[in-house]
Amino acid sequence: MNLSYSSADLAFRDEVRRFLAENLPADLRKKVLEHRHLDADDFVRWQRILYQHGWGAPGWPVEFGGTGWSPLQRLLFDIECGIAGAPRQLPFGLNMIGPVLMKFASKAQQARFLPRIPTAEDWWCQGYSEPGAGSDLASLKTRAVRDADHYIVNGQKTWTTYAQHADWMFCLVRTDPKAKPQSGISLLLIDMKSPGITVRPIRTLEGHTDVNEVFLDEVKVPVANLVGEENCGWTYAKYLLGHERTGIAGIGICRRELNYVKALARREHRHGKPLADDVRVREKIARVEAEVLALEMLLMRVASQASQRGAGVESSILKIRGSELQQSLSALQLDIAGPNALPFSPDWLVDGFDGWTPDPGHGASIGSFYLEMRKPTIYGGTNEVQKEIIAKAIIEG
Repeated sequence: MNLSYSSADLAFRDEVRRFLAENLPADLRKKVLEHRHLDADDFVRWQRILYQHGWGAPGWPVEFGGTGWSPLQRLLFDIECGIAGAPRQLPFGLNMIGPVLMKFASKAQQARFLPRIPTAEDWWCQGYSEPGAGSDLASLKTRAVRDADHYIVNGQKTWTTYAQHADWMFCLVRTDPKAKPQSGISLLLIDMKSPGITVRPIRTLEGHTDVNEVFLDEVKVPVANLVGEENCGWTYAKYLLGHERTGIAGIGICRRELNYVKALARREHRHGKPLADDVRVREKIARVEAEVLALEMLLMRVASQASQRGAGVESSILKIRGSELQQSLSALQLDIAGPNALPFSPDWLVDGFDGWTPDPGHGASIGSFYLEMRKPTIYGGTNEVQKEIIAKAIIEG
C-alpha cells in the first residue's frame, strides 16, 4: 500500500522499521504474529525496550518525557509496530490517564504519576464500567464519601482489563448523589494495593481471564488523589474516552492481519490449488484491503488536521470503522481456514504447553482470534452509542 506520505515521513517510517528489525525480540514477534496470548512480562519487556530507546511515550509532548512526535509520525509508528508483530503498548497509562493528567491534574500529581508510566513502573487499569452502568456510564453507582482528608469508596467495577496486574486504577465515582447524573461524578486515582479491593477474574469467549470484576469495600483514598475538581469527573471522562476510541481504530493491527489473510490464502488449498487462486477469495481479500486503505487514509487526514482542541466526533467515527474492520478481517481468516480453524484450546496459545499443538500457520489460533475480535465493537463505548454521538453532533451542527 502506498499513500501520499512526504519524503520526511517516509524517512521516519524507515527509521522505525530499522529499529523494529534490530530490537523487537523474535519470541515476542512470534507470539503476536501467531495470535498467542501475551502475559504481563511480555508487555513490560517491550515497553522498557522502547523506553530505553527514548520511544516509551510516542504520543506525549517532550516536556512530559515523550517523543514530541507529530500525530502523523505517531500514526506511522503504530502502523509499523503492528505490521512487524510488536506487542501493543498498553493504552491505559499512555493513551488514557496520561493525557488526562497532563491537561487536568495538579503539578504534584503530574510529577508523581507521569514519569512512572513510560518506564512501566506503574501499570494502570480503568475503573469505568459497572454491572448497571456500561453504555449508560453516567448511571454509575460506585460512591465516594468525603471523610476528612480521605474519600471512602464503595462499589463495583466490571470488565476491568488487566486489573490483576495493575498498580493503580483511575476510577469514576459518584461524589454528589443529589446532582443530575453527569454532574455528580469525580475521578479518583486508587492504589490497587489498598485494603478493601478484591479482584475477581472473568473468563471470556476465547478462554482468557484478562478482564475482571473489581469490588471496593470501604476503600480509603487520599483527597490528594482527586483529579481536578470534585464533581467535574464527567468532563475528564469524556476527554479520556476520546483518546481511547481513536486508538481502537487499530490500523496497525488491520495491516498485520491483512498480511496474515494473504499468507493464509496462499497456504490453504482446496482441490489441489491454493485459495489465493480462487477468484472469489481474491475478491474478498481485495474488498477488505480497500477498506483498510480507506481507514488509513482517514487516519492520515485526521492526524494531519489534528489541533489542540482534543479528540472530537472523529474518534467515534474511527472507533466504529476500525473495530468493524478488525472483525471483518478475523471473519475472513475463519472463512479461509475452514475446518482447520475449528479445533481450539486456549492452552495452545500459552508458551510451555506440553500437549499436542496444531501448526499455527494452519488455523490453530484463528478460532481464538475470531472470538477475541468480538470485543472491539463493545469496549470504549459500544458502536451503537458512537452512532448516537455522531448523530447528535450532526443534528446540533
